[in-house]
Amino acid sequence: MKNFIFTGLLFSSLLYANTGIINQSQLKDQLLPKLETSVIFEKFKPILAREAVLGETIQTFTKDGLETTNTVTVPSYIVKNTTEAKEEYIVPKDKFDKRYVFLKKENSTWNVFKPIGEIKAIKVKNKEEFFIIAPWGEKMIVKENDFLVSPLDYSEIYRIANHEFFETYQQQK
Repeated sequence: MKNFIFTGLLFSSLLYANTGIINQSQLKDQLLPKLETSVIFEKFKPILAREAVLGETIQTFTKDGLETTNTVTVPSYIVKNTTEAKEEYIVPKDKFDKRYVFLKKENSTWNVFKPIGEIKAIKVKNKEEFFIIAPWGEKMIVKENDFLVSPLDYSEIYRIANHEFFETYQQQK
C-alpha cells in the first residue's frame, strides 16, 4: 500500500494520506490540521455563469485533461472560468450566491460575476496521480503540484489543477 504525501503550501511538515480513492471524510480527517494553518487565498479573476438545467451533465477539462464529471441535481449554475482552459463546472445555487456577485450581462447565455469566496489550499507533492471523491460524489483526479482546497468553513475539499490555481487565485493581502 502506497502513501500519498500532502504538504501545506509554505509549510515544510508532511501529512500522509491513505491510498485508493480518498473520500471526503478521509480528506477532512487527514487534511484539516494543515488547512487550518494554511494561508488564505482569494479568487481574483471574474467568471462567467449561467443557470443550469436539471439533469445537465458537465465534464470539467483543465489544461492537463479531464478532471471530473458532474450532473445537475439541484438548482445550480454552470460556471465557466476565464482561464486558458475555460473549464466549466457546476455550483449549487446556495453556494454560488455566497461566492459570487453579479457584475454584468456578457451575452444572451452568460453573465459576468466577481468572485468573493476565499479558500485555504494545500499543495500536493505526490509523483503519482490518485483520485478523491469530490463533494458532488464523483471521482476527481489529483496530480503532482495540484492543490487540494477548502472554503473557510471546511465543508468540502476538492482539487484545483496547478495551472488553473495560479490563473485564478492569489494569496490574500
